Amino acid sequence: MNRNKFIKITGLAITGLSILPHLSFTTLQNQFTRDQLIGKDESDIVGDSYTTKMHREAAIAFQKMKFEAAKATIDIEIVSAYRSFQRQQDIYEAKYKKYTSGGLAPIDAIEKIIEYSTIPGTSRHHWGTDIDIIDGNAKPRPKSVLESELFHGDGPFCKIKNWLMENANSFGFYEVYTNNANRKGFKYEPWHFSYAPISKPMLVEYKKLDVKKIIQQEKILGSEHFTDTFIANYRERHLLDINPELL
Repeated sequence: MNRNKFIKITGLAITGLSILPHLSFTTLQNQFTRDQLIGKDESDIVGDSYTTKMHREAAIAFQKMKFEAAKATIDIEIVSAYRSFQRQQDIYEAKYKKYTSGGLAPIDAIEKIIEYSTIPGTSRHHWGTDIDIIDGNAKPRPKSVLESELFHGDGPFCKIKNWLMENANSFGFYEVYTNNANRKGFKYEPWHFSYAPISKPMLVEYKKLDVKKIIQQEKILGSEHFTDTFIANYRERHLLDINPELL
């Protein structure tokens, strides 16, 4: 990072920190609209690409964390950050078409998709607080970088994994889908971190939404198979069975 950029980011960080203590948890909650919570409002999002777009407060914290990691010769590289509703719908529906055309029944295709991918309108990436990250300095670089085994044993991302476990929380970032055998829902993702000071109040507000109604209003492929029971299970397992530090 060049000196001018760092000075600018640091200035923003100081300004942000001077303001945030005066914002109550309730104030933060009341700031979020339905469209923000489902990825259809980018008013608080900064950046210009899928690897740089983030909630403005999360972006400041991330740059501070990235700067500190660089001291340990780790280049925290974002693979995916903010994701709009439309982008998540494209990902989800492409998989839905692939699996159903391959012979899977619609509900089985959906169950396969939600092992790792969220249903549009339910992704934490809609908030701009969540990032998928790797070490850009790792060599050799794997063809497919988001594989859990790469972060363990002799994997190329062991160094960043260890650094994040020791330091990420001090910058407000927490691993979302932990390697907990008792956790249900999305599978373990050692690359996925969330900026808690914003994502926690956003989750509080998100839980008030009628997820089933939103999904059906948007006419997402396969949404006719989202029964009340399916949505209840999806909510408890995939949306809420996460790192307790983020609840």
